[in-house]
Amino acid sequence: MAIRKIVKLGDESLRKTCKPQETFSLRLWTLLKDMADTMYQAEGVGLAAPQVGILRRCVVIDISEDRSGLIELINPEIIDRSEETQCGREGCLSLPGRAGIVTRPMRVTVRAQDRHGKTFELTGEGLLARAICHELDHLDGVLYIDEMDREMTPEEIEADNQRQQRLAEERKKSGE
Repeated sequence: MAIRKIVKLGDESLRKTCKPQETFSLRLWTLLKDMADTMYQAEGVGLAAPQVGILRRCVVIDISEDRSGLIELINPEIIDRSEETQCGREGCLSLPGRAGIVTRPMRVTVRAQDRHGKTFELTGEGLLARAICHELDHLDGVLYIDEMDREMTPEEIEADNQRQQRLAEERKKSGE
């Protein structure tokens, strides 16, 4: 397991447009594994290559509670988005301690390549759509703070964290 350093707001790599990934080799596979390990260690649901200082169009996402749903997107592009939107909390591993209210499409379809270069399409709804939009923005130097409706106060963040913790505990109890 190799944990990479997550760059923070102010690092110029977060504001650059990433280059396409052209080779699909052990070097890419190592980057994807390191990104996933880093994301899990930081308890995030997504991580884009520029967040670890690599200016390539690579993203990892896992919104599952048990961390069994890893999605790797190489050279992704959104090819369809719903008119219906969702408005909710977003944070970012590169902006620790902050959160904002962001409006995103309820559903998106992305075309990408897998770690072997094979093209595929994936449609995500709800949280997955939000994560896809958030991570793909990183590939073009865009952060959620550029898109947010408003920043959440520390008190709002704490109250939301407590609400999420209660919901998680209730889900755990009902699953027993």
